[in-house]
Amino acid sequence: MQFVASRPSARRRKIDMTPMIDCVFQLLLFFLVVSQFEDEARLTTEGELAAKLPAAASAMPMVMKPKEMIINVDQWGRYVVSGQIHVEAELSTLLRRAEINNPGRQSIVIRGDERADWKYVARVMSLCNQAHIKDYRVAVIPSDEVPEDN
Repeated sequence: MQFVASRPSARRRKIDMTPMIDCVFQLLLFFLVVSQFEDEARLTTEGELAAKLPAAASAMPMVMKPKEMIINVDQWGRYVVSGQIHVEAELSTLLRRAEINNPGRQSIVIRGDERADWKYVARVMSLCNQAHIKDYRVAVIPSDEVPEDN
């Protein structure tokens, strides 16, 4: 029995590389976007302040709203916003500018270290009122999540 090639050797199949190139570009784009978010999160250090939050009996979970600003008050009463320390006058200007940029929608979360004097947290609330920002709240840890070593 003799087999004869049905195709001449000069004729070869062409492989369509378009779908594979599309997949490679989509993966590349995905990893670029993900690494960008990770770098941005590392640079802002927004949630990385070593603050010991006080406990409360009925605390609401911290839910980020659009255009929400987080003001950290460390144990020495310094105001930290987006990783930068601000004095009271700078914080007041920052709050007024935020209210102008987001009229009636600006939301503030005040994260006060429990070792800080309450007057610093109260001062941030007062600055919010002066800037006509009504949507502000103090972040605490719910009492059922507090470790027993306190």
